Amino acid sequence: MIGETVLEINLKSLAHNFEYLKSKINSSTKVMGVVKAFAYGSEAGEVALKLQDLGIDFFAVAYTNEGVKLREVGVTQPILVLHPQSMHFETLLQNCLTPSIYSKFVLDQFIASAEAHKQKNYPIHLKLNTGFNRLGFANKELDGVIKKLKTSKAVQVEGIYSHLAASEDLEEKEFSRSQIYKYEAMSEQLINQLGYKPLKHLCNTSGILNYPEAHHDMVRTGIGLHGYSNDFAVDAALKPIATLKTIISQIHEVQPGESVGYNRKFIAEKFTKTATLPLGHADGINRIYGKGKNYVSINGEKAPIIGSVCMDMIMIDVTHINCKEGDEVIVFGPELSAEVFANLAGSISYELITSVSQRIRRKIIH
Repeated sequence: MIGETVLEINLKSLAHNFEYLKSKINSSTKVMGVVKAFAYGSEAGEVALKLQDLGIDFFAVAYTNEGVKLREVGVTQPILVLHPQSMHFETLLQNCLTPSIYSKFVLDQFIASAEAHKQKNYPIHLKLNTGFNRLGFANKELDGVIKKLKTSKAVQVEGIYSHLAASEDLEEKEFSRSQIYKYEAMSEQLINQLGYKPLKHLCNTSGILNYPEAHHDMVRTGIGLHGYSNDFAVDAALKPIATLKTIISQIHEVQPGESVGYNRKFIAEKFTKTATLPLGHADGINRIYGKGKNYVSINGEKAPIIGSVCMDMIMIDVTHINCKEGDEVIVFGPELSAEVFANLAGSISYELITSVSQRIRRKIIH
């Protein structure tokens, strides 16, 4: 009996996934661990420190405050901030974080900030737009980028990167290869004009697995470290690091014609035994997972989620399960994959695991 809702983070499984992904690249290729969004909803500090012990080369976060928190717990490896905001540049510099520079505005603002703080050759990574059309410099902007970089000694390009839009979708191979081609051409133009060779990195987790020709100097992985690859065949070789567990708070006997939950979204057609669990959409188990679409596991048996998911509770059908109040319930984990759970409602593992509320206690398993 666990006595509460808890998200268990298994660092042994994290190590397994790291070594598996490293086996897919050359020994000379560096690895950047993406630990944004609380390390995909888990526990960023513990995950990053374990990866640092395992010898990871780089980290990436979305925003400056995420990088600061990693520094505060003892992360010393380089940390790339993928989407820095100009009002946080001073904090970024104070914490030796590496900014992703993705637009002329950001480039101008960061060079000004670096010069004001008397920096010399401060490392930056240039983000190229090769077809994702989210962030990054277009090809026509590169001459201007080079010209600007040559006017200041405050910064130096440490890395050049882009992001594959559909590396997990093998039906989009032609598009992905067009992105790889654009990236090659744009990065070579930059390198030729810079006169030195920054680190090149393009592949995310699916890119590591599907496009080995594009591994370059470094690869990035986030979801893969957490046990998911966007490919069920590969998932079998990985180990989900997070297991969301809860307990049965109360059991009800519902008679035919009686309803369960808000707006009577479940009406019993026959005698039904239901259990109420202490987590809901405020905890990341969103309303899309209700109304019979999804199930949880009790003693290895499936218990459908019935009615509407409440803010702090969900109700499940346990009519045919031998269980009692206080028994353990598995929402997702190695036995019931977050990818499977999410797919049942038309979502993805990324969305599910990053939505797990911070009010749920994290338990680290070493």
